[in-house]
Amino acid sequence: MKDYHINIFWSEEDGCYVADIPDLTACSALGATPVEALEEALKAKEAWLAVARENGDPIPRPRYRPAIYQASR
Repeated sequence: MKDYHINIFWSEEDGCYVADIPDLTACSALGATPVEALEEALKAKEAWLAVARENGDPIPRPRYRPAIYQASR
């Protein structure tokens, strides 16, 4: 199985980095650095999947892929 895509970005509103997993509803984490946000998102992903399994909820397949834009030359 391919793993889930994780978006990491700076949030002015929150004053920190946000790591978001689009395929897992409401699964995101915050961090002071991009690495910290990623580490926290990986923990959140494992918790999200564990709860879904315990509840018998469906586990979504990884589908999200960001659009890739090429700069004009």
